[in-house]
Amino acid sequence: MSIDITRLPSGLTVITDTMAHLETAALGVWAGVGGRDEKPNEHGISHLLEHMAFKGTTRRSSREIVEEIEAVGGDLNAGTSTETTAYYARVMKADVPLALDVLSDILANPSFVPDELEREKNVIVQEIGAAQDTPDDVVFEHLNELCYPDQPMGRSLLGTAKTLKAFNRDTLRGYLSTHYRGPDMVVAAAGAVDHKRLVEEASQRFSGLESAPGPKPQPAMFGKGGSRVVHRELEQAHLTLGLEGVPQSDLSLFSLQVFTNVLGGGMSSRLFQEVREKRGLCYSIYTFHAPYADTGFFGLYTGTDPADAPEMMEVVVDVINEAVETLTEAEVARAKAQMKTGLLMALESCSARAEQLARHILAYGRPLTVEELVARIDAVNVDSSRNAARGLLSRSQPAVVALGSGRGLDTAVSFAEGLTRSKAKARLH
Repeated sequence: MSIDITRLPSGLTVITDTMAHLETAALGVWAGVGGRDEKPNEHGISHLLEHMAFKGTTRRSSREIVEEIEAVGGDLNAGTSTETTAYYARVMKADVPLALDVLSDILANPSFVPDELEREKNVIVQEIGAAQDTPDDVVFEHLNELCYPDQPMGRSLLGTAKTLKAFNRDTLRGYLSTHYRGPDMVVAAAGAVDHKRLVEEASQRFSGLESAPGPKPQPAMFGKGGSRVVHRELEQAHLTLGLEGVPQSDLSLFSLQVFTNVLGGGMSSRLFQEVREKRGLCYSIYTFHAPYADTGFFGLYTGTDPADAPEMMEVVVDVINEAVETLTEAEVARAKAQMKTGLLMALESCSARAEQLARHILAYGRPLTVEELVARIDAVNVDSSRNAARGLLSRSQPAVVALGSGRGLDTAVSFAEGLTRSKAKARLH
C-alpha cells in the first residue's frame, strides 16, 4: 500500500492509497459538514442536499447520472452524518476519471430543478414517517434530544416536514456555497488508482471551490441527563442510556473504546453474557462510543418485555458499575484483539480504506498510519481502561429513555438515573 497526499491551492486535499493487486477502486468526496452545522431554520438541509445531488446537474439528468456509472458496472451512493457528508463510487480502475467527473458534476453543477426538489422533499417526508414507525430510531431520537438539548446535535438528520417545506433551490445553493469549501473537503481513493492522475483530474474539476474555510459549528454541550418515558403500544420496551464520552483527540479514546467493547461490544461481552445468556431478559443488547470533534457519545441499547424492564435496567447498571472495578486482563486482551482485527480487515476493503483516509484528514489533518493505530491499541491496559470508565461515569449525569407501554418503564429509568451516578460518586471519594 502507498499513501500519497496532495493539497490543492483551494485547500482541497486529495489522498490515495494505491493497492496494486486490485482491479477496482473506491473513491469519493467527503465534506466536513453535517447535521450539527445546521441552524434551526436549516434543520434537515444537509440530508436533503445529499439526496438532491443525484437529481440532475446542468450536464446530466438524474437518469444519466446513474446510467453512466452503472453502464461500466460501478455503483454510486452518498450518506449524511452528524459531522460529514460523503458522495462516493466504486468502479473498475479504467473508470476512475468517469467516477470523479460524475462526483464533481453533482457537487459543482447541481440543477436543483424545482419539480425534482419537491418530489425529493416528499420522499424524505416518507423517510421520516418510516423512521417514526421504527422503535429503534424513535428511542435514539429522543435520547439525542436529551443528551444535546436545543442543539443541532440533538436533532434528527432528516429534518421535519415543516423545515423541509421551506427549502428551495436558493437555500440549497446558499448552504452549498457556505459549507462546501476547499479546506473542508477531501477527495479520497483507494485501490487501483493513480494518484498523479487523480490530482490532475481533481484540480480541473474542483477549480471553482472557495479557498476560505466555512463556518465552524457551535460547540457541543452535553445535557444535564435525566429521563424520558415515551408511551407507545409496542410488544417490547426499548431502553437506551447515554453518557458524555470523549472527543476524537482525547488520549483516553482507545482505553474507553476497549471498556465499551468489554461491556457490550459482542457476544462475549459482560452485558450480553449476563443479561441475555444467563437471565434471558433480551434478544439484543449492545454499547457503543461515538467520538466527535469536541465531544463524545456513549450509548447503550436493549429491548425487553415491559414487565422485565425494571429488572433489566437494574442488572445493566450493576454490570456497568461492577465492570469498572473488576475489568480483567483477559477481557482487555480480547477487546484489543477485536479492535485490531477490525482495523486490519478494513484495510482489505478499498471502500472502507477510502472512507478511513477521508475521515482521518477531516478529524486529524493527516492519515494515521496502521502502525500508529495498532500502537495506540496495544498501549491500552487494565488500569487505563478502568480510568477511562471511571471518567465516563463521573463526567455527566446519565440520560435515559424508555419507549413502550406498561408501568415498569418509570421504575426502569429511575434505576438507570440513580444507581450509575451514586456509585460513580462513591468511587471518587
